[in-house]
Amino acid sequence: MNTPCSTCHTLYPQLNAFGRQFKLDAYALGAGTAKPIEAEGAGGRTALTLDGLPPLSVMLQAAYTSTSARLPDSQNNSAQLPQEASLFVAGRIAPGLGSFVQLTYSQEDGAIALDNTELRYAKQGMLGGKPVTFGAVLNNNPTLEDLWSSTPAWGFPWAAADVTPGPIAAALVDGALAQDVMGVGGYASFGGKFYVHSALYRSAHVGTTSPTAASENTIDNAALYWRFAWQHPVGQQYLELGTYGLHTSLVPEGVAGASDDYDDVAVDLQYERPVAARNLIAHGSYIDERQDLRASAAAGVAQRQHSGLDTLKLDVGLYGERLAYVLGYASTHGQVDQLRYAPEELTGSAAGRPDSSAWLGELIYSPWQNVQLRLQYTAYTEFNGASRNYDGFGRDAADNNTLFLHAWLAW
Repeated sequence: MNTPCSTCHTLYPQLNAFGRQFKLDAYALGAGTAKPIEAEGAGGRTALTLDGLPPLSVMLQAAYTSTSARLPDSQNNSAQLPQEASLFVAGRIAPGLGSFVQLTYSQEDGAIALDNTELRYAKQGMLGGKPVTFGAVLNNNPTLEDLWSSTPAWGFPWAAADVTPGPIAAALVDGALAQDVMGVGGYASFGGKFYVHSALYRSAHVGTTSPTAASENTIDNAALYWRFAWQHPVGQQYLELGTYGLHTSLVPEGVAGASDDYDDVAVDLQYERPVAARNLIAHGSYIDERQDLRASAAAGVAQRQHSGLDTLKLDVGLYGERLAYVLGYASTHGQVDQLRYAPEELTGSAAGRPDSSAWLGELIYSPWQNVQLRLQYTAYTEFNGASRNYDGFGRDAADNNTLFLHAWLAW
């Protein structure tokens, strides 16, 4: 679009009002340097529209990570260049049709792979005298199509260490299916106030053309994702309230037989208002996941058939032209299961509980709109079921506190 980052972003990847509309309209606002080519003998019908330059962009991230206590058998104070490097193709393909395609190399995986990717088609019309935008989406990550930063795909933190241990459990809709599925759905925005979306997902495991007897956690039939949101500007303030959810049946091993059922229901909010020369932005999300683990319980890898997780995420930030200050909180709580959360120093739980909670603070300096220098600190108050060393096993929660220095460049 030949515009600065601030046209669409408060601080990338967060979208402002214009950015949300740009995405809603299938990344197809404006023609840029488009060159229309008319089809021969088709009465002047435009058969092809090409941009003079393809909508390419590049992202590079470098990182330095230090934990309060060294991880067993590992060197502390890890340096990564790059932590990630991505190539994006994002913009209009044809009238009403656009893409967001991300190809990423990560040092953690040592490989190049398709990252968040979606194709979107949009049309505009009128209904009851009100404007309506409706369309279709094809993507590889539930919540990727969302317009707000209060749902998992685009939620806080927008950058984080990937060399440190993390909580043992997460709700399925909270990123567990990212880049492992393919989904197709439709959406509509009514009068700029109400947004609805629904999609069906099938497993698309990396490294195989289709799930096989050796596959793990394969979707049985299709997983249903749904989304409803209401947005309302009040003067210079803005409020979004919404709900989203995912119903999934997963076959733990193979492609047939008993499955485990997951029902995720969530509520979310986003609030924005100017404060002096800055923008105050807050996000919140609460996910309630109910689990029927009949297949895992029968196989002896889960202690109980009926279980669940509750996940709360909150963040509030003050964003200026150069400096941003952000404070976040995240917690996950679930029921005791000595089999699923078995003892292991970093990836297990001596208490058999998945409970984790942490505070996260960030200072972000942007000398230019396409450069972010981040100082981030994560402080755990509970980690995988314990706040202190549990009966001589494992680490204190605070041992996993993390200092993260990060440089994020985009062009």
